[in-house]
Amino acid sequence: EGININATNKAGETPLDIAEKFGSPDLVSLMRDAGAVNSSDQGKPPNAAKQLKQTVSDIKHDVQSQLQQTRQTGMRVQKIAKKLKKLHISGLNNAINSATVVAVLIATVAFAAIFTVPGQYVEEKVQGFSLGQANIANNAAFLIFFVFDSLALFISLAVVVVQTSVVVIEQKAKKQLVFVINKLMWLACLFISIAFISLTYVVVGSHSRWLAIYATVIGSLIMLSTIGSMCYCVILHRIDETKLRAESRSFSMSHASDQEILNGEYKRMYAL
Repeated sequence: EGININATNKAGETPLDIAEKFGSPDLVSLMRDAGAVNSSDQGKPPNAAKQLKQTVSDIKHDVQSQLQQTRQTGMRVQKIAKKLKKLHISGLNNAINSATVVAVLIATVAFAAIFTVPGQYVEEKVQGFSLGQANIANNAAFLIFFVFDSLALFISLAVVVVQTSVVVIEQKAKKQLVFVINKLMWLACLFISIAFISLTYVVVGSHSRWLAIYATVIGSLIMLSTIGSMCYCVILHRIDETKLRAESRSFSMSHASDQEILNGEYKRMYAL
């Protein structure tokens, strides 16, 4: 009696099925030439237990592959997040340093301006004036200059004191500090501009007052448009932050990819 080359084992597999899994291609070819067939060709598919085992094995492999991919993606996202955090902190530090330099500059200019007013000072006793008093002290434009120049000076000095005294480590606290300092510097710039414009009405005289008016119009347009644009950028940034926080709490955000989250958090430029 010859050998049955297409006999099946308990799992319903033929010798050709086993050879295709573990044997060499030459062996498979020889068996096919000898008349060997697969269990599916015999109309005897593997039994239900083997099919269930194979299904469980496939699912396990897919889950392990997805977990591995998730871990790798998480590591990449963490590295990117760390780099973005460093860039963010560096940007905040640059903003703080720039504000300090500008505050010192404005304080220096405002301090020097009060001692270099047009018309100089009273050097001899004159009725109605005191020694050292500015000759234009009774001029309304000088009074406006004096008030706003003083405000710009003391706001700038306050910023310098805070910058040189406060050490902020936490990123959120540093961001809040930059926000407050920036607003103070906006006020200082506006006040020093008003002080300059008011003094132009004294310098040009009554016959050339149109020059002072021209300086007022130009200065107002530039400063107000600049401050207005910055306010718009600040409001826009706050709205984007609010939307991002709302999305992070929502159910849909839990299914978003890490790359989408990074794209939402990362900005090349924003205003505080």
